[in-house]
Amino acid sequence: MGFQESFKALSDPTRRDIITLLKGGAMSAGDIVEHFSMTGATISHHLSILKHAGLVTDKKEGKYIYYELNLSVVEEIMSWLSGLKGND
Repeated sequence: MGFQESFKALSDPTRRDIITLLKGGAMSAGDIVEHFSMTGATISHHLSILKHAGLVTDKKEGKYIYYELNLSVVEEIMSWLSGLKGND
């Protein structure tokens, strides 16, 4: 995925909050939902957008799906943003 999808995904405050949660490590979808006053379907939609943008990955274990940050994409975005700063 390109930067366009990543930045579009990051434009939503709920998705940024999910990213912040996942900074602490992989979480099940149910654990993520517990941090929000939204339906599971709404959070699932946000997770789908983050996954499509390449910002998170998912892994099914039994009946649970665990989500975690895709650090390579996050680091690529951070590196690009850092490069905008230039050599001050």
